[in-house]
Amino acid sequence: MSAEYLVNGSVAVITLNNPPVNGLGLETRTAAVAGIRRALADDAVKAIVITGAGKAFSGGADIKEFNSPKALTEPSLHSLIQVAESSTKPVIAAIHTVCMGGGLELALGCNYRVAMPGAQIALPEVKLGLLPGAGGTQRLPRVVGLEMALNMIVSGTPVLSEKFAGTALFDEVFSSDANLIDAAVAFANKVADVRPLPRVRDRKVNYPNHEAFLQFSRNTVKAMSGAFPAPLECVETVAASVTKKFEDGIKFERERFLHLIQTPESKSLRHAFFAERLASKIPDVPGDTPTREIKQAAIIGAGTMGGGIAMNFVNAGIPVILLETRQEALDKGIATIRKNYENTMKKGKLTQEKFEQRVGLISGTLNYADIAQADIVVEAVFEDMGVKESVFKQLDAVMKPGAILASNTSTLDVNKIADFTSRPQDVVGTHFFSPANVMKLLEIVRGAKTGKDVLATTLALSKKLRKTGVVSGVCDGFIGNRMIEQYSRQAGFLLEEGCLPEQVDKAVEKFGFAMGPFRMGDLAGNDIGWYIRKRRYVESPEITYSKTADLLCEMGRYGQKTSAGWYDYKAGDRKAYASQDVNDMIVKHSADIGVERRKISDEEIVERLVYSLVNEGALILEEGIAMRASDIDMVYLTGYGFPVFRGGPMFYADTVGLANVLMAMEKYAKGRHGDAWKPAPLMVRLAAEGKGFNS
Repeated sequence: MSAEYLVNGSVAVITLNNPPVNGLGLETRTAAVAGIRRALADDAVKAIVITGAGKAFSGGADIKEFNSPKALTEPSLHSLIQVAESSTKPVIAAIHTVCMGGGLELALGCNYRVAMPGAQIALPEVKLGLLPGAGGTQRLPRVVGLEMALNMIVSGTPVLSEKFAGTALFDEVFSSDANLIDAAVAFANKVADVRPLPRVRDRKVNYPNHEAFLQFSRNTVKAMSGAFPAPLECVETVAASVTKKFEDGIKFERERFLHLIQTPESKSLRHAFFAERLASKIPDVPGDTPTREIKQAAIIGAGTMGGGIAMNFVNAGIPVILLETRQEALDKGIATIRKNYENTMKKGKLTQEKFEQRVGLISGTLNYADIAQADIVVEAVFEDMGVKESVFKQLDAVMKPGAILASNTSTLDVNKIADFTSRPQDVVGTHFFSPANVMKLLEIVRGAKTGKDVLATTLALSKKLRKTGVVSGVCDGFIGNRMIEQYSRQAGFLLEEGCLPEQVDKAVEKFGFAMGPFRMGDLAGNDIGWYIRKRRYVESPEITYSKTADLLCEMGRYGQKTSAGWYDYKAGDRKAYASQDVNDMIVKHSADIGVERRKISDEEIVERLVYSLVNEGALILEEGIAMRASDIDMVYLTGYGFPVFRGGPMFYADTVGLANVLMAMEKYAKGRHGDAWKPAPLMVRLAAEGKGFNS
């Protein structure tokens, strides 16, 4: 049973019990309906209290049932709410901690609602590209008013229970020291004989001049919701609570919910939701794998990346020692961190007390001996194997036994780095993305000898640092940078064949990327790619690249840091301005290599860039570098600005259909640099079977 039943005097208490958040799965719904019917059949019972065990009243639908037949099996959530609402004895929802989604919709179907202070109340369905589908859009405006309900449903943001004082959502909010069950039972006894039983559905939504308010809301939401249809659909369904009878509003809400659940945007958001949770599950590393304690961190290198990584630890309350080779570099690094926090404080996002607290957790040193007792040390030095070797040999000599030795390398062989030490089991890759204190992704690179406890600890640490940790195997560039290399190659070939940087960037930004490849290069620094290509020319001479990026760097145009890259930049202005010098260089280069420039469509630009990611992703999957396609999607959604409403490159390919992706690739294989379009065997096989990467 996932709902418990007991009788307290003349009050039946039904406790939802489906950890961790009492999701309203089939077993829980069945048990709750049975409990209400049992109470109705018992003449000694005068009222019914519904509450939740553990740390929630209910977090809503059971995510384990999403996309499964159980979600639609009776009793559905609608049926449970109907049973509660049609009860001949008063039903009281006793709310604490978390009451969201279907949990709140169930509470709204009860005759009364009582709550503890501090409970988080929300209808967050919009975050999955949906709207509340069990009466939430019709009942919530009837108890909190049109404006508040609309704001809650369109944003999905939780509101604390005490903020609803003066509304009809809660009949009583108890004091923080109250015993919820005792107080709810006392309340139930008080209202047991009150008739008629109050129902939210019988209330009216009164809002003077609602037409003007709703039109204003439509205009505002349309301007802010971009490619997502759900926010505007939320406005329309909430509007129905004013303009339609309750039954008609419920019917309209159901129609719009069923429409949204089939949209690619909602499917993409739901895919991302599950992908994020799945990413932390490693088949051979059970959830109960022991982890190491992380109470002190050290960072090698106080530059932009080292400073950003340090801020992540400090924000999580973990003290950090920054190690540098020169005092000047150390002072500059700490000063930059301090300035970043000061800027955050000026924006009102950090209190003076928190500022002092965080800055107080940072110290610096020039001596490796001073970091010996750190529980984890993250190396963030120049991307050169010789430099890494020097650092890791020194770390191996001084770090205490059991310390985790992590490298922030973005491309280099973590196994080779581990072998510089006598403790390869303690070595792991932790590839933070720039700016490290902002970007959500942490690519965790598992070496051949990385200990399972080290991997479990690093995954747990990623959550503490508020990162999405995705595990990758060892290869050049891991998941993200190995794929982006193919994307960048195609971007370069497009320049040689007829495009200019602005057209390429605009095409993929219109597709939904946060930033096109050339704006991204200018932000990251074009010299970084140049350094990697120079290494490739020696190690992998068979791989071809456009020379345009090398010519750009030879002009000294490294990006925003030199105020000149693929674009021109003005002092104090990060806006990218088309550069005539760069455009002239590109056109001349095409002539120099004998390529006749042609008109290239935005569709071709997008297909070549995105499908190059997909094909390399399929190879990565086949080689076991990534455990699952959804892990690749998470890397691109959280680290590379891939549009969330498209679900990530692998999910997008599934949406398009792998057979269609292959057809486009065959077409491009007949063009210039066609050798870049050899399809991954996994993709060919899945397409032949009519499957997708995420099947």
